[in-house]
Amino acid sequence: MPIHRQPPFAQNTPTCGLKTDATPVFALKELVANLYREQNKIQNLLSSLGFALRSFNNLNQFLELTPLMTARVTDADGSALILYKANGQVSLEQLHCQNHQIELEIQEVLTSVINQANSNASVTRSLAVSLDEQIRHEMGTKIRLYNTPILVKNIERGRLYVFSADPQYIWTQTRRRLLQLVADQTAVAIANNELTVELRSKERQDRELEIASEIQLRLLPRKYPNIHGVELAAHCQTANRVGGDYYDFIPTNYDQLRQDQDSKGQVSAHCVPWSIVIGDVMGKGVPAGLIMTMTRGMLRAEVLNRNSPGQILQHLNRVMYADLENSNRFVTLFYSEYDPKTRILSFSNAAHNPPLRWQYATQEIERLDTEGMLIGLDPNSEYGDGRVQLTPGDIVLYYTDGLTDAVNLKGDRFYEDNLITAFQTACRECDSPQTILNYLFKTVEQFIGTGNNNGDDMTLIVMQVKLSE
Repeated sequence: MPIHRQPPFAQNTPTCGLKTDATPVFALKELVANLYREQNKIQNLLSSLGFALRSFNNLNQFLELTPLMTARVTDADGSALILYKANGQVSLEQLHCQNHQIELEIQEVLTSVINQANSNASVTRSLAVSLDEQIRHEMGTKIRLYNTPILVKNIERGRLYVFSADPQYIWTQTRRRLLQLVADQTAVAIANNELTVELRSKERQDRELEIASEIQLRLLPRKYPNIHGVELAAHCQTANRVGGDYYDFIPTNYDQLRQDQDSKGQVSAHCVPWSIVIGDVMGKGVPAGLIMTMTRGMLRAEVLNRNSPGQILQHLNRVMYADLENSNRFVTLFYSEYDPKTRILSFSNAAHNPPLRWQYATQEIERLDTEGMLIGLDPNSEYGDGRVQLTPGDIVLYYTDGLTDAVNLKGDRFYEDNLITAFQTACRECDSPQTILNYLFKTVEQFIGTGNNNGDDMTLIVMQVKLSE
């Protein structure tokens, strides 16, 4: 017969009495030790995940780690990461499972459900719920399934799933919080990656803008031509890195210009006619800068045909019309030619701000204008021809509407009347085109106010016929 031993607590000895007190204490110690080890394990896993979040430069590296960490901190058989792509598609990003057979089954279910979802619709909240229902339906009751959303800026970007084939597996509040913690860190990793991509894109754009700005500055005249009997000053102040304002000095006869250059490359005080041009592309930034560059090249080629200013603008308009129409942009342009022999300034205007002529003899202001529409508005536009006889001491001011449209802190515009007043004062008090130009820019900047940036490009050309040569 088997021998039935009494339990220790039934024995009536002092030693057995000590064991009765020690057994619950020992069990409690074991429980505390197990909890401590479990806590340390979870802390180490979460620390590793935090380290990966700080260290990994590649989002995919972090996402590969996510299901593994999720499964371990929740004591589950495995975990799956599903993300919603920007194109509206669903993607099984990563899958981890300790049991290879279960992993294959789950992968087959997830792939089937995701493919079906991608063929039907884009990702929406209702689809996310539908995905859960389909996955649960396909997996049945043999596998327990839990999930939490991955939220980036309060927008669901995916879901993190936990699954277990253990019928004794219990989804506790602690495990739910741990799953949410991993999902939140995954959301941070996704957001950081998107910020990094955006930053790199911005850096590339900044570099491209810097290059475009350098090219544009090089296309603008770097020095003033030596026109007989004339002194010049010009400056373009762009609102952005790349602007739509344009000015140029173009010799009307390159052959004669080369003949008149000495061994040092300087133009002699000969009577080479020059074109003086100012223009403004509607709009700002890179698109306006590209059109400005195109205008410069086409106009320089057109000048070689030696037509009148009105014909030059007419031909330029016909050539540029198709490109400007496609871009929904227009160009205002004032084109003039100065003949040093006769001191005659011939000009034509394509809806640009008329230059101002200050007459030295009478100290009065005259606008230089002709009829003409915007370049790119109508392919059949015609442009008038004008001419004015300049005399020694006369000063001509070319400008763009960035000056007259400048706005101060009260919302008032500078307007042409204020520019005329400032121009008259400068012509009387300043001793050179450069000091006139500086005075006008300073006047406009004082009007705008400190700390208030002008929203448009500002360009000035000051041309003065010398009193004596």
